[in-house]
Amino acid sequence: MSLPNQQNEVNGFVEQPRSSFKLSGGALACMVNSEIGAVLAVMRRNVRWGVHYGSDDEQIEHSLIISFKELRKKIFSWQNHWHTIDPVLYLQPFLDVIKSDETGAPITGVALSSVYKILNLQVIDLKTVNVDNALNLIVDAVTSCRFEVTDPASEEVVLMKILQVLLACMKSKASVNLNNHHVCSIVNTCFRIVHQASSKSELLQRISRHTMHELVRCIFSHLPELDGEEHELACQKGSSPNTENDVAAAQIRTVEGQPNTDSYPSAESEVKNIENAPGSTDSLMMEPYGVPSMVEIFHFLCSLLNVMENIEFGPRSNPIAYHEDVPLFALGLINSAIELGGASFGNHPKLLALIQEELFYNLMQFGLSMSPLILSTVCSIVLNLYHHLRTKLKLQLEVFTTNVLLRIAQSKHGASYQQQEVAMEALIDFCRQPMFVTELYANYDCDISCSNVFEGLANLLSRSAFPVNSPLSAMNTLALDGLIALVQGMAERIEHDSSIAGEATSELEEYSSFWNRRCDDYGEPLQWVPFVHNMKNIKRKLMIGVDHFNRDPKKGLEFLQGSKLLPEKLDPRSVALFFRFTLGLDKSLIGDFLGSHDEFCIQVLHEFARTFDFRDMSLDTALRIFLGTFRLPGESQKIQRVLEAFSESYYEQSSDILVNKDAALLLSYSLIMLNTDQHNTQVKKKMTEEDFIRNNRKINGGNDLPRDLLSELYYSICENEIRMVPDKGGPTSILTRSHWIGLTHRAKHASSYIVSYSGTRLDYDMFAILSGPAIAAISVVLDNAEQEDVIQSCIEGFLAIAKLSASYNLGEVLDDLVISLCKFTTLLNPSFNERSILYFGDDVKAKMATVAVFTIANRYSDNIRSGWRNILDCILSLHKIGLLPARLASDATDELEPSADNDRVKTLATQSSTASQTPTPSRKSSGIMGRFSLLLSLDAEEPAPQPSEEQLAARQRTLHTIQNCRIDSIFAESKFLQAESLSQLVRALVVAAGRPLKGNHSLEDEDTAVFCLELLIAITLNNRDRIMLLWQNVYEHIANVVQSTVMPCALVEKAVFGLLRICQRLLPYKENLTDELLKSLQLILKLDARVADAYCEQITQEVMHLVKANAMQIRSHMGWRTIISLLSITARHPEASEAGFETLSYIMSEGAHLSPANYVLCVNAARQFAESRVGSVDRSVKSLGLMSGSIVCLVTWFYKTKEAAGEEAAAKLSQDILEMWMRLLQGLRKVCVDQREEVRNHAIMLLQRCLTGVEGIHIPTDLWLQCFDLVILTLLDELPEMAQQQSPKDYRSMEGSMVLALKLMSKAFLQPLVELSHSTSFCQLWIKILDCMERYMKLRFRGKRSEKIHELVPELLKNTLLVMKTNGVLVPSDPIGGDSFWQLTWLHVNKIAPSLQLEVFPSEELNENHAKASCSPRYDESVLVPQNETAA
Repeated sequence: MSLPNQQNEVNGFVEQPRSSFKLSGGALACMVNSEIGAVLAVMRRNVRWGVHYGSDDEQIEHSLIISFKELRKKIFSWQNHWHTIDPVLYLQPFLDVIKSDETGAPITGVALSSVYKILNLQVIDLKTVNVDNALNLIVDAVTSCRFEVTDPASEEVVLMKILQVLLACMKSKASVNLNNHHVCSIVNTCFRIVHQASSKSELLQRISRHTMHELVRCIFSHLPELDGEEHELACQKGSSPNTENDVAAAQIRTVEGQPNTDSYPSAESEVKNIENAPGSTDSLMMEPYGVPSMVEIFHFLCSLLNVMENIEFGPRSNPIAYHEDVPLFALGLINSAIELGGASFGNHPKLLALIQEELFYNLMQFGLSMSPLILSTVCSIVLNLYHHLRTKLKLQLEVFTTNVLLRIAQSKHGASYQQQEVAMEALIDFCRQPMFVTELYANYDCDISCSNVFEGLANLLSRSAFPVNSPLSAMNTLALDGLIALVQGMAERIEHDSSIAGEATSELEEYSSFWNRRCDDYGEPLQWVPFVHNMKNIKRKLMIGVDHFNRDPKKGLEFLQGSKLLPEKLDPRSVALFFRFTLGLDKSLIGDFLGSHDEFCIQVLHEFARTFDFRDMSLDTALRIFLGTFRLPGESQKIQRVLEAFSESYYEQSSDILVNKDAALLLSYSLIMLNTDQHNTQVKKKMTEEDFIRNNRKINGGNDLPRDLLSELYYSICENEIRMVPDKGGPTSILTRSHWIGLTHRAKHASSYIVSYSGTRLDYDMFAILSGPAIAAISVVLDNAEQEDVIQSCIEGFLAIAKLSASYNLGEVLDDLVISLCKFTTLLNPSFNERSILYFGDDVKAKMATVAVFTIANRYSDNIRSGWRNILDCILSLHKIGLLPARLASDATDELEPSADNDRVKTLATQSSTASQTPTPSRKSSGIMGRFSLLLSLDAEEPAPQPSEEQLAARQRTLHTIQNCRIDSIFAESKFLQAESLSQLVRALVVAAGRPLKGNHSLEDEDTAVFCLELLIAITLNNRDRIMLLWQNVYEHIANVVQSTVMPCALVEKAVFGLLRICQRLLPYKENLTDELLKSLQLILKLDARVADAYCEQITQEVMHLVKANAMQIRSHMGWRTIISLLSITARHPEASEAGFETLSYIMSEGAHLSPANYVLCVNAARQFAESRVGSVDRSVKSLGLMSGSIVCLVTWFYKTKEAAGEEAAAKLSQDILEMWMRLLQGLRKVCVDQREEVRNHAIMLLQRCLTGVEGIHIPTDLWLQCFDLVILTLLDELPEMAQQQSPKDYRSMEGSMVLALKLMSKAFLQPLVELSHSTSFCQLWIKILDCMERYMKLRFRGKRSEKIHELVPELLKNTLLVMKTNGVLVPSDPIGGDSFWQLTWLHVNKIAPSLQLEVFPSEELNENHAKASCSPRYDESVLVPQNETAA
């Protein structure tokens, strides 16, 4: 038969109070009435509760039943004013049943269910009358519940209902009216049930533990609401740790020792234990519950962790199970409390002190246990503490991280693999906290009194990621996750914060005490960031000094002095501070130094002792702290000196009990002896408490010390050894109570914890530490990884490192990363070929690595240096097997091409690409042999096998991967590269392109070189604004190609036309580099003859486009000389001459682009085209026309000389123009002896025009004389010689040329006649002319004279004499003088034509005596005989 209200006995634990539901008065009366009926019904089932008869046969009912009946009479009268009724009135009968030891389990269970129902339906709330008294009565009744146990099942039901009611009390809104005492009682009762349930069913065990967790959560969730209230305990906690252990152990022993009786054990002893716990007072415990109860409960939970030191196991107990069970339960409760209380723990000193001292010590101990489950729970608690209270737990977190997590993760002290995994997971959880690593580095690595925790963490993760054996273990991937979490955290921060700060490593100028230096404001990054940078710099040097000191103390101190970390002249204070606050020192060396009898060492010892703060500290605690900083020497004299210094310092700071320092010294000696006695295994008979007290009589100035003090010291030493031989440097391997006391003391004086909310100010320094090991570790993991998710993680880690390297301008790190990553692409394998595509398409690792390499190359190219070589090697591998776009290089510069030249450039690009992709010889270089070899190669080709579907699919996947790499962007965006990166890229291309030049190479190598050269040219064109940064390397490479090639090939073709293209593109934009660019074209002149011949036409076409587009930019003689030299070469080339002449015509026509800088060069080039027989006669004639037409430019320039600044400049320019005119005449003179009649005669006529068409130019007499000697007379001398070598048929043509030449001489002589006549050399010139005419009169060709010349010469001579006569140049003179001009003239004239004298000077004129002096009358041009009159 089921009992009422018991069906929800278990479900009640998951039901929540219905806050929105409220019963009416009548409904409440009915509900209470039904509960009364339920209890009475169960009671009536037992005869004990039936009617009893008294002595007078009167029916007597039990008082419990009577109380219910009385209540039944009243409840319905309350239904209209139920809220005014004291709940004690309707609760008391139920509570009496609960407290009664006469009721059985079923009755007690129903009563508990009734109370639970009233609480759960919120009949009692904050507005209820006398609510506080009602709740207190409920708690008192339930915690003192007694009942008869009839069967185990009923007992468990009652126990569960007790838990239900107590939890409902705490969850009730009216629970705020509970006092501290009752809250502690609730916890105690629930805890007792938890332990009693260990021998009960699994259900009760789980429910009881769940209830305990719910209670703790409910209680400590109230803590944040108390932050503004003062609920602290009135007196301070004064117990020692062993007292707390005894309390907790006594409680557990009481629970375990309870016999399985018929009644539930009372909670009075446990309540008493908590109430009487240290720090409790009656007044505080009776106040509404708050911090005091929480302190006691939390202290109780912490004390549960100490039970392992006192528990005694029976022969049938399971120590391992208990070892895990109790601590896990306690740790879970503590974790719940911290999760709910959060940062509010830090606002209450008592709670905070429990965490700082008791809790963390126990966490350290259980962290090193062999149970992975306990370790995991401990790590969860520490993570919560870090999140909420890290500013209050600086040193505690340091010690836990180094002594527990790092040590276990490193598999030290026999840690199991499962423990290592748990520790590593915990470390990674910490690393995933937003600013954990930044705070780790700032607070510990940059603090001289703390260890380098971040550095240790980075090294651990890096080493742990290395797989010992393939495949990867879970530890390897965990460590990898940690590394990647670190670098990705930094990478994410750098996206949101552009304030990148490097480490300041300025040298210290002078010593300044830094041991206790503090930042002015730890909350302001602008202050604490420079501060920690400075302290890290000091710490780094200090660690070097520590290493020197541990090898040789004297040299170590000297090094520190040289580094300005100690004063130049050592003083005891600075050395004492060095010993006191420096980590890593050999403590034995410190002890020997401090114990030395040297006077300076003694001073250092006393200063060292004064660095400790012993105020309000017991002697044993002070001694523990003091001896924990060095190793006490073994010699008695040294011990004496050390303890004297300690005693003096301790007495000065704590003189409450001790009357003098001698008393402190004697007691210290006694404690040392007691410590040795109690903890030395060789001592068999141990000192008792009475022995110790007796040994210390009359030491306090002749009086005894208080017995309580001595007893406390005795037990403190007995239970916690003073460790006088700590490990060398760093934290100890096993953290004892003695060491923990020292640490908590040091924590009180530690610098403030730096909280970093955002920013990347320290990430640079951390990344410098992490980058190298991380790259190595990730590389090894990637090498061994097979799972795609692990590979993806590695790639993401690499990309994060690349981002950081670029952001911090760490080019070397980025290069190392690129080099490592390129190895995984498989593209650098020597065996990589077209067959490899099939494997590459299915190789996830290779594809991911390839995409990552080129992602880095695109995103962070500014910071790549030597890594470009590896990237280019990957690109070349892809190029060799045809996986790159055919126009990869040209695409990079298409956007810059002028629209008018697009077709031409694309044609050239196609030609070059075709040449580089197919081994066919160039059309110009082939010749007969070339075409023959081509036919042979075509005949030898066999049809290629068709690829399979699998191969096609693999190639398609590979192509898709390559497309995602965006390789073309690397070169297209090269114009945005930083200078250094761009230079390195160009050097890498030159190296890659230059390999085939170093010996024998295949067509594939040449193809590679061509491809590299294309990229090099594309980059050069894209970076025209900083061409000088690249030009030297580019030019040297092209020069190397040009000069090392002796046969036409695609490489030299690409080099030559690439060079021309560079010049074409850059000349319009870089006027200051015009000469440099044009000078580079001289490489074309150095081409091997066979190569030059093959490409001459194309070269000329490019030169023509260059000139037409940039003629205005070419101004220097050097530039024009290169251009004209290239054009001159084409004069005799059958196919190139047409373009060459067109280009020259463009320059010279109408003087469009003629200038003093290129005039002579152009004239010479035109002469070469005129002399060339490759083209038609018409082209030669046009060339002569270009030459003669240029005279107009000379006249124009001569007029402009007047505008020149200064007479000297004008004179120089005039001289240059005259020199150009002379070069023009000499050039025409050379063509005047051409074998072709038409060309020769046209040249003579144009020469005459140039001689007579210079009216605008003042030609000096000397230049005229030079012109006759070098041009005219030389021509007249050369023509007869040339005629003698001609055939009779050709002689007639020569005869006409000589006629023209004679006329030219006559006109040229007559034009400057007057000016020439004043020259002293005039007579010589005149005689040379007469001699020339005489030779032509006597000229014979095969024995026959020329009739035309024989007729022409006298006529020309006569005309000349008449003009000379008219101008007064030739006048009769005294015949006596035989050598006079007159006589010499007629002497030569008579040899030519004797009759001319009478014709020119009739006899009547000769008879007249002209007494004139030789004068120079004005020249009258009308006297000249017209040309048509003198023409033959």
